[in-house]
Amino acid sequence: MGVRVESGGVRLAVYEHGDRGAPTVLLVHGYPDTHAVWDGVVGVLAEEFHVVTYDVRGAGASDAPRGLAAYRLPVLARDLFAVVDAVSPDRPVHVVAHDWGSIQAWEAVTTPGARIASYTTISGPCLDHVGHWRRGPLTRARLRQLLHSWYVVAFHVPVLAPLVWRVLGPRWHRVLAALEGVRKPASPSIVDDAINGIALYRANFIPRLRAPRERRTTIPVQLVQPLRDNYVTEGVLADVHLWAPDLRRRVLDAGHWAPITHAGEIARLVTEHITARTGSA
Repeated sequence: MGVRVESGGVRLAVYEHGDRGAPTVLLVHGYPDTHAVWDGVVGVLAEEFHVVTYDVRGAGASDAPRGLAAYRLPVLARDLFAVVDAVSPDRPVHVVAHDWGSIQAWEAVTTPGARIASYTTISGPCLDHVGHWRRGPLTRARLRQLLHSWYVVAFHVPVLAPLVWRVLGPRWHRVLAALEGVRKPASPSIVDDAINGIALYRANFIPRLRAPRERRTTIPVQLVQPLRDNYVTEGVLADVHLWAPDLRRRVLDAGHWAPITHAGEIARLVTEHITARTGSA
C-alpha cells in the first residue's frame, strides 16, 4: 500500500507490507534504483515483519527538488526520520539499506537519539568514515578503492554525466544483465532517477572526504559485504568497528546488487541480526 509522507516540503512515496503490529523493518534503496529493488526481500520479510520501503527524494514516485542543498546528508536523514515517524510512531525501527541508501542511512544511524533499533548496511559506507580512512599513505587497499570509484569522478564532470544517462538509461537493464548478472525490468523513471541522483554525489562526496566528521553509533550494526562488489571494496570497510563498536560482519558470495540476486539470503541475514541483537523478531 502506498502513502505520501512529507519531509521539509518534499513528498516521499512510502509503501507498507505485512502486519503493522509486528516490528518494523525499513528498507532504503540506492542509486539509481527505486523501492522496487527490495521486492524480493520484502516478499520474505513481510511474513514476519511490518516492512516499509520508500522512494528517496529524486527517485521513483517521490518529489525531486532542485539544487544540491536539497540532497545533502542531513536532509536525507531527516527524510528517513520522517518516514519512521509516520510508519512507526511509537517504536524504533530496524533499518536495512543498500548502496546510496546505506550512505544516507549511516547519517541517520549516527545521529544522537535516532529511533533505530538495529542497522544492516550493504555496499554503502559512511562517507565521513571513508574520509578518515583515506588519510595516510596510499596503500594497496586505498588504491584499489580509488580505482573502483572511477564513476564518482565522472559524476562531477559538468554536462557529461546527465548526457550519458540520457543515452544509457533506457538500456540500463541490459547493462546490469551483461555486467552484473542482474535481471530486472527497466524502471520507467530510470533516466530521471539517474540524472536527479547525480546531486547525491555532487552535494556530499567532496565536502565529506575533505572534512570528515566524527560519526559514531552504539546501535547494533550488521555489515554485509558482497564478495564480488565492483564498487565498494572490503578495504574501505575495514575501520567500521572504530565508529560502530557493536558490529556484526557478514560476507556474501554476491555482486553489488545482492538485494536483487540474493534476496532470500539478505532477508535471512536481516532476520538473524534483528533476533540476535535485539532479542526479538
